[in-house]
Amino acid sequence: MKLVTSAQMRELEQQAVAAGTPLDALMEAAGLAVAQEAWLTLGVVAGRRVLVLCGPGNNGGDGLVAARHLAEWDADVCVYLLAERPADDALLARVRELNVPVFAAPADAGYASLDDALSGAEMVIDALLGTGRSRPAEGALADVLTRLRAASERPRPPKVIAVDLPTGVDADSGHADPLAVRADLTVTFGLAKVGLYTLPGSEYAGRIQVVDIGIPKEAERAVPLDLLNVAWVCERLPQRPKASNKGTFGRVLVVAGSRQYAGAARLAAEACYRAGAGLVTIACPASIQPLIAPALAEATWLPLPETDGALSERAGTIIRERLAGYDILLIGPGLTQADTAHQCVLDVLKAPPPNVRAAVIDADALNALPIDPNWRGRVRAEDLHVADWHTRIGLAAVLTPHPGEMARLLGCAVADVQADRLAAATKAAAAWGQVVVLKGAHTVIAAPDGRAAISPCATPLLATAGTGDVLAGTIAGLLAQGADPFDAAGCGVYLHGMAAEEIGEELGDRGLLAGDLLREIPRAIRTVLQGRPSRGAPGLGGLGDLAAAFGAGGGLPAELT
Repeated sequence: MKLVTSAQMRELEQQAVAAGTPLDALMEAAGLAVAQEAWLTLGVVAGRRVLVLCGPGNNGGDGLVAARHLAEWDADVCVYLLAERPADDALLARVRELNVPVFAAPADAGYASLDDALSGAEMVIDALLGTGRSRPAEGALADVLTRLRAASERPRPPKVIAVDLPTGVDADSGHADPLAVRADLTVTFGLAKVGLYTLPGSEYAGRIQVVDIGIPKEAERAVPLDLLNVAWVCERLPQRPKASNKGTFGRVLVVAGSRQYAGAARLAAEACYRAGAGLVTIACPASIQPLIAPALAEATWLPLPETDGALSERAGTIIRERLAGYDILLIGPGLTQADTAHQCVLDVLKAPPPNVRAAVIDADALNALPIDPNWRGRVRAEDLHVADWHTRIGLAAVLTPHPGEMARLLGCAVADVQADRLAAATKAAAAWGQVVVLKGAHTVIAAPDGRAAISPCATPLLATAGTGDVLAGTIAGLLAQGADPFDAAGCGVYLHGMAAEEIGEELGDRGLLAGDLLREIPRAIRTVLQGRPSRGAPGLGGLGDLAAAFGAGGGLPAELT
């Protein structure tokens, strides 16, 4: 599924109008979709009290269309205008023809009419601003939002449906105004907006329903930003031919671990195997190899010289010599920030053999890069297809920083990275010529050519030590099977999040250990490829299923069938 900024959405709407779809038709489709979702949320709409809050622009027009349809279906509808609309507003006139009460903030002394409408509302439709506002809420808007928030906090609050975007949430950054009100459902038009899948905006959006309003499909396909989903991953997972052997699925050298972080090597290496790699070798300080070998009998080993429990500078030369036998390099988990480990990382990345198709640079390997002012020249890539990897000279890399590591690489503050995560990742990928995975809630994956993707996953279960090691190993395992770096990164992020959410169905929002993810990775792959009966997953069920349950036209309005 594609994601857009507010500017991109305006351009798509203009293309739709240029292609022959009038703006009024777009608005009519949007308002009808909101009314349909309101019906589905309430179950029975006749006699139910619905308050529609309408702003002065097109978002308010969508709300008026929704109010008209709900009134035609015998809902008890009330419309409240943030500002007076033009006297010749045809949308408002059609609502008035149905004897729907209409109030306006400029004429509502002390907001008495609004308070009365809110007191009995079973549902509130927020059609105040949509994507058109990023300034702080003030004046009448602030007063209306304050009252809506108070209503939403009462013991039996009304359901809140946001039209296109919850008012106060920025469509591009996800920034939320202090007065923004959480929606139970956001009905967004054409394509979902970036801010709905970026914190804190995603916390205000509730369930997100994307509805088609007539945007040309060719224009949609040209949008460079994707929301990761099952279909996206299914199209990009490497094939698993039956006539294969361990060499078919790639050889990974995992350079990881130290006396202080011995477990990181095991987590990363096992994740490579769980994602489907054919052979995994762990290159680690010799002293920790006996500690972790019993936990992963399937791995092979490259014990390395060490200094105070971390890799020594001599280890870099040994690794480079042995890399000739491997397709993929994963370097970084648990290496520590010792100077000798950092020097080892730089030595390995400086001149990898041409047979190494790609690398995953993670954790302490990322921390080594900023100490060398020429580090970006050490991580090279050529614009070649997967089929050409056997002739490639150089190294394509997937960099997997968390926000702190990203800030160090960019030379800025963490707050700057988090203020616009998509921009930080895409700019870094373009500047460095590498795929960047900016970890965190709603992880961002960006490619040097401008493609990007955002994960729908935002779970506190992953906020625990070692989960990043599992992600790095999952990406490396997919690379080993021939996946393109951007595809491997996106698939790895999605499968990693899906595995955590599956565990969350049993554990709730805490208690996950990074090792718990390992067995769930292949199960997540199976789910993506083979499917399973729906257990209420987002995006499944909905309007079509409900209509089928009633039979053709069985009790639903004609517009819903």
